Amino acid sequence: MSLPVKESSDELNPAVVVSPEAVPRRERTRSPLDYAALALATFGVGYLPLIPGTFGSMVGVAIFLLLVYWPLQLAFILVIVVLGIWAAFRTERLLGLKDPGKVVVDEVAGQMISLLPLPFLTDGPWIVWVIVSFNLFRLFDIFKPYPARRFESLPGGFGIMLDDLVAGVYGAIGTAIVIKAFGS
Repeated sequence: MSLPVKESSDELNPAVVVSPEAVPRRERTRSPLDYAALALATFGVGYLPLIPGTFGSMVGVAIFLLLVYWPLQLAFILVIVVLGIWAAFRTERLLGLKDPGKVVVDEVAGQMISLLPLPFLTDGPWIVWVIVSFNLFRLFDIFKPYPARRFESLPGGFGIMLDDLVAGVYGAIGTAIVIKAFGS
């Protein structure tokens, strides 16, 4: 008998054993909506064998920079959070895993939140601040300071998404502080 496992897309957070009740029952048949949920939940990079959370964060940076204007960035974050909760919940059931490591939509949204101070606090080249924000978000996402770790225990897509949203808020605050202390 195999033990139920809670995976993690964060490289430094190992998989942990959870109660059998915490693991959703795996669905055998898939509908077009299931494939849409898998595509959204993984953003294509969740299937990469190493560091899927970091790749998900990179996708978040790319989307943020492509959207250019903060209202578009904010609107996209809101849409991706709502759809991400749905997709993560459905992906858990499809894979029969609690918080599957392939799900990186949470990293995409969290990283985008961490980048939100940039349009408001700096005009200049963003490359340094993007790197700062990226590293701060990854740090908070991996170590999950309070209350992020508590949110992780929520059921389904809420638990998958909310811990990374908290890490994104911490990353945004850290990014703003670094920009104010050292930036333009």
